[in-house]
Parts: sequence; structure tokens; C-alpha cells
Amino acid sequence: MRTTPWRGVMVATALPFTADGGVDFDAYAEHVAWLVESGCDGVVPNGSLGEYQTLTEAERDRVLAVAVEAVGADRVMPGVAAYGAEEARRLTDRAAAHGCGAVMLLPPNAYRADVESVVDHYRRVSASGVPIVAYNNPIDTKVDLTPELLGRLHGDGLIVAVKEFSGDVRRAWQIAEAAPGLDLLVGSDDVLVEMLLAGAVGWVAGYPNALPDACVTLYRAALDGDLDRALPLYRTLHPLLRWDSRVQFVQAIKLSMDLAGRTGGACRPPRLPLDVAADADVRRHTERALSAGLR
Repeated sequence: MRTTPWRGVMVATALPFTADGGVDFDAYAEHVAWLVESGCDGVVPNGSLGEYQTLTEAERDRVLAVAVEAVGADRVMPGVAAYGAEEARRLTDRAAAHGCGAVMLLPPNAYRADVESVVDHYRRVSASGVPIVAYNNPIDTKVDLTPELLGRLHGDGLIVAVKEFSGDVRRAWQIAEAAPGLDLLVGSDDVLVEMLLAGAVGWVAGYPNALPDACVTLYRAALDGDLDRALPLYRTLHPLLRWDSRVQFVQAIKLSMDLAGRTGGACRPPRLPLDVAADADVRRHTERALSAGLR
């Protein structure tokens, strides 16, 4: 049961663009509503999958407003990552103004920040009063929110949960020991079952953008410990889920969306279309999943 704004299947939403490169807000509103109608618990706009780095602050605010209008503020947990704490705090204040119950925040990502800088970053943003879900992505940010650091952030009351994207399933047990009471959210699609079995209580997910019904079914089966139901589905989906941890994850998920009849489309520069081999791989495994009746 979803008891907080950050638990359950929270979809890190892909963002559609118009032919001239603008944000297609109408298509985005329809997509967000469809995800919730398809069984997802909520959405995470303005994350990496939403190409937040290429958006202006005004565009980010309108994306957030569109999501809130489409499904309600209680189902929206926006990403508020920024190069500096002051910008992240402004974005968090905007989330509060829209009525959101939580935000998702990377550590400072302008450089390889030291521990004290990371703690200061979360302290400054937490002053907004909105519950913060930390986002550990040491692959992209080069800053590792280790279990010990998460324990400090949680102990100081600065974070309520963590989206764990290191891909190391051992972190689940280490975080439980170092930060008792901190909610663990699956951050990498391709370790979903392993992390849920180790105690995760939510999934900040990528592939439900294309296949929400199948992904929600997989999540619930794994959360219930029903491996007879979960593992066959996991085997079918895993070749797609592992794209979530690759450099071209945005392009891959958008291509799967297109093949599934959704609006994926192109990315904003600097992201380019998939190369021939990657395109063929995504197509093959998406079509296999669709042929198996997964939606």
C-alpha cells in the first residue's frame, strides 16, 4: 500500500517534444494521465529521463504544473536537481507551491563534491520544508551517496528516502544498517526484483513509460515475494530494463514508447538518435515483449 508520496511505482517521465524542439505539453499531460490510469502510483517529472538538463527553469515549472494538473499534486514528485543549492531550493519552493508532497534531489553535480559540501547542499534545500528523496547516481554525478553518508543525511533529518542507482544490490542491506528507517527506492530498472526482495519500498522507474501494465505487475509480484509470477516476466523484460542503466537510456525508452504506440519521439541535443546496433536491439526486445502481450 502506498502510504507516502514517494512509495510505489513512481515513473520518471520521458518528455515529448514538438517538431521544432519545444516541449509538447499537451502530449505530456496525456502521457502522465495514462500512466496513472495504467496502475502507476505517480510520476517524477524533470528527472534525467525528462532531460531536465536541457530545459529552462520556466519550462521545468510548466512541466511540473502540467503533471500536477493531470494527476494531482499527491502523485507528483518532481526532480529538483541543479548545479547549485540556491537553484535547487527555488525549484523545491515551486514544488511546494504546487502542493507536491516530496521532491527528488541529486547531490551537487557541477563537480565531484566532498562530504561536507554534499551535506550542506541537502541542508540548504531541506530548509524549504518539503520531504527530500535523495538520488544516488555516482555514475553520472561522480558523487557517491554511500550508506554511511545517507545515514548522516537521514539522521540529521535532511532526507526521507533514497533512489539508489549504483546498481549494487548489496547497498540495500548496507543502507538498512547505516540508515535505519530510511526508505529505499529502486533506482535501476534492471535490479528491481533483487532490490525489492532486499527491502525496497518503491521504484523510481523508467520502462513503465512504454509498458506500464507489465512493469506494475512485475513490481507488485516481486514486492509480494511471488517469484513464480515475477521471474518469468522479469526474464522477458530484462533485456529492456537494462537499458535504464546505459548512456542512451532516454533514446531507448523513447523508442520503445514509439513502438508501443505512445509518444516518445526525438530527444533534445546533445542526445542523438540510437546507432544502428542499439536501435535494432531495442526494437527486437520491445517487439518480443509486445508480441507476448505485454503492455
